[in-house]
Amino acid sequence: MHKEALAGHANTEAGKPFYRILYVQVLMGLVLGVLTGHFWPEFGAALKPFGDGFVKLVKMMIAPIVFCTIVSGITSISDSREVGRTLVKSMALFYLLTVLALLAGLVAVWLIQPGVGMHVSVSTLDPSVAAKFTKQASATGFTDFMLHIIPHSFFGAFADGEVLPVLLISILMAFGLSRAGDGGVVVTKAVASFSHVLFVSFGFIMKLAPLGAFGAMAFTVGRYGIRSIGSLGLLILTFYLACSVFVVVVLGTLARLNGFSLWKTIRYFKEELLIVLGTSSSEPALPGALRKLEQLGCRKGVSGLVLPMGYSFNLDGSAIYLTLASIFIAQACDIHLSWGQIAAMLGLMLLTSKGAAGVTGSGFVALVATLSVMPDLPVTGVALLVGIDRFMSEARALTSMISNCVASITISLWENACDREVLARELGQGSTPAVAAAPTIAAAPLERGEKSWISTTQSAA
Repeated sequence: MHKEALAGHANTEAGKPFYRILYVQVLMGLVLGVLTGHFWPEFGAALKPFGDGFVKLVKMMIAPIVFCTIVSGITSISDSREVGRTLVKSMALFYLLTVLALLAGLVAVWLIQPGVGMHVSVSTLDPSVAAKFTKQASATGFTDFMLHIIPHSFFGAFADGEVLPVLLISILMAFGLSRAGDGGVVVTKAVASFSHVLFVSFGFIMKLAPLGAFGAMAFTVGRYGIRSIGSLGLLILTFYLACSVFVVVVLGTLARLNGFSLWKTIRYFKEELLIVLGTSSSEPALPGALRKLEQLGCRKGVSGLVLPMGYSFNLDGSAIYLTLASIFIAQACDIHLSWGQIAAMLGLMLLTSKGAAGVTGSGFVALVATLSVMPDLPVTGVALLVGIDRFMSEARALTSMISNCVASITISLWENACDREVLARELGQGSTPAVAAAPTIAAAPLERGEKSWISTTQSAA
């Protein structure tokens, strides 16, 4: 009966007019936003609250969704050692990808040299630009970073809405429930039920995604203008090229080695990627990506742990930006960096690129954090980038989002927590959730105590 109901719902969704499909609506919102910002810049800049409001609505849901996903996922795993293996493999893969991302930015800026010939005097740069972000970038040491993961209180982690503290609490609670006996079963069922409610509620919020994308894009074009990229257009082109090469070569190779297609994966997550493009933030795509990973046959206990971790430990778009922007400032200010200085900078960036939330401007804050502790480069150099940072923010978020989706599938395959037949079938069919929902649930048996949120989310969306 349940499968028949899902199949009936799938046919209904498949028969929707194209203009009622979410990714089409988001794409229309992006186009209208660009046109509005270009032809009516003042009006477009005034639409910023639409984008900000949508992102705030999504951020409101992130912490409880991450908590419920990780708790219900880990408690469904009978072998607790699997969680440890997943964490170790995830961190190893994240750091490998980060190193490659840092090198991609470094190679691109060396080859194209967008800052050479600018001859900018450091004394002419405005120090107030960097000062605005210095407080946000204050915690740069490893000890500060680790202490920042521990929230001031249990509910304080949810109030702040940061992923890492919620991740810590979720893992502790999950292991506690696994060993609490019958008393833990009641709480586990309550968490699973609450997660269904959260995803249904999130489905309603996603109906506002086209409006949010429209407002955010209208503000970007209206406020900064397409002409503002002219003088630094080569830098933007270099950054987009570096991100493209990283996605195609590094992530494409990783996907191919593990038996799935990068291009089909990108197509499957196109709705989430368009939302990321419109809002310049990867956070609005997190709940939808979690749902689609389960739909691809990935077990929730693994993918539900890897993807939220990636939001803090696998920001490859920001990593590319860090090396590229730093060397650009050095080129523009005629500062020569030795190999030793560059190696020290890369080591520092391995830390500063971690823990930055996947929200708009986090890459810029991480850049300030890097330069503020490096005597070799002037932190005031960020004044050269502030006018075009918004145009690079989209590429940062998109690159990180694609990388985290590929990494989540990869780790699931490594842990034998992904049904390869379901994965191949779903990627072959595309990203129509409703059509794929019925066969996915039928073909991918759930683990002990694990429930699927797919059908409930789709009914809301």
